[in-house]
Amino acid sequence: MFDLDGVVWLAGNPIKGSPQAIEKLRKAGSEVVFVTNNSTPTLADYVERLARAGVEAHPGELATSAQAAATLLSGDDRVAVLGGPGLVEAVSGTEAEMVPLDADPGVVMVGRTAEFDFAQLSLAAKAIRGGARFIATNTDATFPTPGGLEPGAGALVAFIEVASGRHPDIAGKPNAALAKLVVERYGVPDYVIGDSPKTDGAFATRLGSPFALVLSGVTKSENLPVTPTPAIVSDDAARAVDAILGGRNA
Repeated sequence: MFDLDGVVWLAGNPIKGSPQAIEKLRKAGSEVVFVTNNSTPTLADYVERLARAGVEAHPGELATSAQAAATLLSGDDRVAVLGGPGLVEAVSGTEAEMVPLDADPGVVMVGRTAEFDFAQLSLAAKAIRGGARFIATNTDATFPTPGGLEPGAGALVAFIEVASGRHPDIAGKPNAALAKLVVERYGVPDYVIGDSPKTDGAFATRLGSPFALVLSGVTKSENLPVTPTPAIVSDDAARAVDAILGGRNA
């Protein structure tokens, strides 16, 4: 199981050796799946981005925090979405009704998006204070890009959490909703390969899988040691895969 941002790519730009490493695993007989907390892209966007990065994939090989968040809805929910196209797509695939933030929603669902303003954040907090359920795709504080770290979904969630006085139900890694989705679809992964101990490492622990930490994203060598302790620590996914296939640390 691969995380995407900081593992396969940085803002869509492939990290050297990652596409070849994925292909090496497949040729060795392993099934490869991609599990991400980034709820912004649609599944078609992800497939296209993976193709541009040199990785063939189909939608069934992707599990996202947006999909996990959607599993927390019921058919009679009225949901206001503060998030990107991927979150809208996931909610649209349920029987829940999507409504504007000012239309008395019963659920406010928040994911990473750069298209928001103070008025939307204020309306979201007001609806939650008024009794709406608060669901977050994830609480990742940062998002890795080639230019450095940008604010993640957790930055928006934190604003609304403080303004509303309410804690969200969190769907993405390392929480139960996405873990349940992964196990139901794919079973327990042989390895979780990721760049964040707080999300990927904790998710591996929840799943009962060994964790391979790569230092190409949010975690750098100066941050070591980390908790949970990884089974493998590598500079990048290519070296992590070599270690997995070779049965040695990188």
